[in-house]
Amino acid sequence: MTTMNATERYTLISADCHAGGSHEMYREYLDPGYRSDFDLWRGGYKNPFKDLHGHLRTRNWDNERRNAEMEADGVDGEVLFPNTVPPFFPTGALVARPPTPEEFELRLAGIRAHNRWLADWCAQYPERRAGIAQIFLNDVDEAIADVRFAEEHALRGGVLLPAVPDDAKHIKPLYAPDYDPLWAVCEELDVVVNHHSGGGSPDYGAYPAAGVLWIAETTFFSRRALTHLLVGGVFERFPRLRFVLTEQGASWVPGVLAQLDVFHSQMQTGRIGELKYTPDQVLPMKPSEYFHRNCWMGASFPSPVEAESRHKIGVDRFMWGSDYPHHESTYPYTREGLRRSFAGTDPVELRQVLGGNAAAVYGFDLDALAPIAARVGPTVEELAEPLDKIPADATSPGFFRP
Repeated sequence: MTTMNATERYTLISADCHAGGSHEMYREYLDPGYRSDFDLWRGGYKNPFKDLHGHLRTRNWDNERRNAEMEADGVDGEVLFPNTVPPFFPTGALVARPPTPEEFELRLAGIRAHNRWLADWCAQYPERRAGIAQIFLNDVDEAIADVRFAEEHALRGGVLLPAVPDDAKHIKPLYAPDYDPLWAVCEELDVVVNHHSGGGSPDYGAYPAAGVLWIAETTFFSRRALTHLLVGGVFERFPRLRFVLTEQGASWVPGVLAQLDVFHSQMQTGRIGELKYTPDQVLPMKPSEYFHRNCWMGASFPSPVEAESRHKIGVDRFMWGSDYPHHESTYPYTREGLRRSFAGTDPVELRQVLGGNAAAVYGFDLDALAPIAARVGPTVEELAEPLDKIPADATSPGFFRP
C-alpha cells in the first residue's frame, strides 16, 4: 500500500495559469506582412485589465520573476492559458467574441503570433510549462493547421477550444459534425482539447446593464460546451479524445450528468412526454460514462465544497489550479488555500489531485519536477493542518466561498 510521511513534499502542478507576451514581443512573432497593420491597431489600443498594467504585467513573460513567484507559492509546473491581448484582439483572448468573417484574417495572424511566442517561451523551461495554443473555429482547415503546430512545437497543453455564442451565426455550433475532421486530428495526435470559462456569451449591446448581465450569465454560457459535446456524440465518434474544462467550478457537474443520464434513459423508451426520439438519436453510452472516460475538470482555486465534489466527479478527473497571475488567484497564499479546502485529505489522494492527474493529462515528467518540489513543495504535514485564519489581503474566491 502506498503511503506518504509527514515530511514528504507535494509536487504542485497548476492546471490553470495564464501567460502571454507584450505587444513588442508579439510584433516580432507576427508574419512580417501584418506588422504595418499591427502598428496602426496598437496605436489606438488601450488595455482594460488591471493585471496587465504597470509592474504587474511582467509576470506574464518575465522568466526570473515568474519562476521565483511560482516557487515561493510552492508550485512546480503550470498549464498555460493565454492572458495578454494578442494582436488585433478587441479584448483578452478568453473573453473576446469570435472574429467576424471580416476580422478573421487579422485575428488569425494574432493568435499565431501568440502561439509562436508561447512555443519559444515554454521551451525555455519545458519541464515546468505546458503551453496551450489558441485556435479559431471560423475555418476548420485553419484550426487543424494550428493543432498540428501545437503538436509539432511541443505545446503539451494542447489547444484552447473557443465557445460559440448563439448569435455568432457565421460559426457552426460545437455539436455540428462539421468539426469531426478537427476532433479526428486532435485524437490522432493526442492533443488535449481545453475549454476555459469566459466565452460563449451573446452580444448584450450598448446598454447600461450589459456588463452586469455578462458576469451574471457567463457561467451558464461557458458550461454549455460540455453538454454540446456529450449529447452531440463527439466522444462516441472519437473515443480517445481528451477534453478539459477549466476555471468553471466543479460541483455543478454531477447534477448536469445526472440530468442528462435521466434524459438518455427516457429517450431509450422512444419519447419524453410529447417529444419522440428515434434509436439513432440515442447514444450507446450514458453521458456520464462518456464524461468519466473522456473529460477532466481543471478546478481553479476550489473552495471546500468544490474540492469535495471530486468524490462525485472522480478523483482521477479532478485537477487543482491556482489561476496565477489573476486577481482571483490563490497566489501568494496557495498553501493557505489548499489547507482551507483539503485539510484532512488522504495524502496519496491529494498528491493525485495536486499534480498526478495534471501530469498524466498534460505529459509532465514528475521525475524532472522532483528536484524543484524537493526545494519548494508544501509538506504533507503542512497541508494537513486546517486553516484557522484567512490572510487579510487574500483576494481569491476560494477563500470566501463555502
